[in-house]
Amino acid sequence: MAAPRYSASEMLTRLVGFDTTSQDSNLALIAFVEDYLAAYGIASMRILNESGDKANLLATVGPERPGGIILSGHSDVVPVEDQPWSSNPFTLTDRDDKYFGRGTCDMKAFLAIALALLPEMLARPLRVPLHLAISYDEEIGCMGVIPMVERIAAQLPRARACIVGEPTEMGLVVSHKSTTRYDVHILGREAHSSMPQLGANAIHAASLLAAKLVEMVHEREANPIPDSRFVPPWTTIHIGTIRGGTAQNIVPLDCCFSWEYRLHPGDDGDAIVERFTRYAREDVEPWLKRHAPEASIEIALTSSVPPLLPDRDNAAESLVRQLSGINTASVVSFATEAGHFQGAGIPTVVCGPGSIDQAHKPDEFISKAQLAAGEDFQRRLIRWAQEEAS
Repeated sequence: MAAPRYSASEMLTRLVGFDTTSQDSNLALIAFVEDYLAAYGIASMRILNESGDKANLLATVGPERPGGIILSGHSDVVPVEDQPWSSNPFTLTDRDDKYFGRGTCDMKAFLAIALALLPEMLARPLRVPLHLAISYDEEIGCMGVIPMVERIAAQLPRARACIVGEPTEMGLVVSHKSTTRYDVHILGREAHSSMPQLGANAIHAASLLAAKLVEMVHEREANPIPDSRFVPPWTTIHIGTIRGGTAQNIVPLDCCFSWEYRLHPGDDGDAIVERFTRYAREDVEPWLKRHAPEASIEIALTSSVPPLLPDRDNAAESLVRQLSGINTASVVSFATEAGHFQGAGIPTVVCGPGSIDQAHKPDEFISKAQLAAGEDFQRRLIRWAQEEAS
């Protein structure tokens, strides 16, 4: 039976069709890719999480030798709940010269192109190996890629470069901010809302803590960092979720919220956390405990994504410039898995099709022109991998 062949858009249709929201398993997508690779005789390696319901996938096309190029992309996507989609987010929709669907730009298009071009990779005697690295749980803190980077460092011949295919409209990104995330849980005491002095209002406490974070937001917005290349030119602080309470007439027992900061180079992330924690311990918690000694505030670090740092001797940057003809490099405020690869000593850049402006929104899309541009870039990479002699 002949191995299946897909165009980039057909492969994107298949990948978008798998609901790989981070809270759920990605194993169906991983199994599909495994079978597809196996049909061409390409072995792949699963790297499972502890619970066994998610996996990274690592595969190599070409010779087993040092100097390979890693093409890295995450398989998970953000939720679609409560977003006003005009079409099924897990069915690729062709409309207005765009492909709509969750993950189209962030970032299944990059993976779809690499997979669709597999027959072309195999048709050429590659001198440089191309490593396909598919990860899980990028959207909740780049958690899944960590064991895969460890496996790459321990078991693969040393790679020459890594290209993380996040949506940059095929621009070359050589630096991005770090991201650090926290969960806050406030425990109060329930009471009838007509007698609030008998309880401890967890939502009120959360409001005070949230206001402190907003205060720090306003301070940074009022003092942008001069000559910054980042947009916005300051450390951003963001509250992403909040939940608490059971009924309007009950003093709420507990409240939880999550927040993050995306650190601008030169700012002090530890100072942000220390200021917030000190306010929680010295001001809010004593107020909460006035009528409820058992009340508490827990602040837990949930993830920390390293920055991608500028590198003067970046082989990945040189390669992308050579293949694309790009003469400029940029920086972005969103975080990626690139910092983990760089931390393992692998020169890394971010370059992929689609725009971050479309990511995480209802009716997420990638333009057909961007999909074609990504395909053209990867075809040039394949030709380079065939012709490169060193």
